[in-house]
Amino acid sequence: MAVDIAVLGSGGFGLALAVMLDGMGHHVTVRSRSMKNLEQIRADGENKAKLPGVKISDRIALTDDISCVKEKDIVIFAVPTSFVRDVAHQASPYIGSETVIVNAGKGLEAGTYKRMSEVLHEEIPQCRTVVLSGPSHAEEIATGMPTTIVAACEENDAADYVQSVMSNDRFRVYINNDVVGCELGGALKNIIALCAGICDGVGYGDNTKAALMTRGISEITRLGVALGAKPETFSGLTGIGDLIVTCTSMHSRNRRAGILIGKGIAPREAVEIVGTVEGYFCTTAAYELSQKLGISMPITESCYNVLVNGRSVQDEIRRLMGRPKRHETEEELRFFTT
Repeated sequence: MAVDIAVLGSGGFGLALAVMLDGMGHHVTVRSRSMKNLEQIRADGENKAKLPGVKISDRIALTDDISCVKEKDIVIFAVPTSFVRDVAHQASPYIGSETVIVNAGKGLEAGTYKRMSEVLHEEIPQCRTVVLSGPSHAEEIATGMPTTIVAACEENDAADYVQSVMSNDRFRVYINNDVVGCELGGALKNIIALCAGICDGVGYGDNTKAALMTRGISEITRLGVALGAKPETFSGLTGIGDLIVTCTSMHSRNRRAGILIGKGIAPREAVEIVGTVEGYFCTTAAYELSQKLGISMPITESCYNVLVNGRSVQDEIRRLMGRPKRHETEEELRFFTT
């Protein structure tokens, strides 16, 4: 059954979802705050900067009017996390309680450390929010490559609804009610992917990346469980699955920015070159949150030292490799049994 869907955000991921949903027969509207950007997309038939080569059907409506969310069955937020609260605040007066909100962004709000579903609940309290997360590069969704993802919500009927609307033979949607775990896995893996890129830029190999990813999911899990997530969630698509794809693919903006940093480019300059790099902003929020809660996150701390404190990559590698010797699971065992 076709439903009416608004996608807020005309970047790569928002357009990829719009193209897929349009191909399934749904009625799709894409909203961007920039009419110039939309006019360019319509003129070119694609977003050459964010999703080159992927044709945007004339069936997909393009608008800069936030009221396009009115009477939609689903409203998908596909905007950078730093803009989610503002866009949600603008959209809220036009959204009825029967609409299901879907958040596709992955990050934490600066200063408050809130997950995006928490931000959306504060700004659009009349609606249920479903989190869409997992290993899902826009470029591959848009071209129909098989992808699996998770729809997370504490209310199963809302997650079931999103699963039924978005699932097809190339896009498999699982459901999960551990919203905290799914969101934190998706947000915090960006930090580790940024570090993976830094290691690539320096010239380190597979051993280094394997160690980084394995110890990275360990500290992600520690913080997640402290905030109420289920540890097993981080073994799934929104944990290790998303971590693998983001640490290893050149589609990943986090990894690409990290490569530039590893080659000696200043962090802020690297972000300007690549574009939206969620891991850059999430590092500070995660570091401050871990310090507040007393959770050991040595990789995140080193990333913070490089990005914010101006420490050298080599100094931080030496610090990580020189940490006190211990049993591999010692810290985890102590954490989960206290």
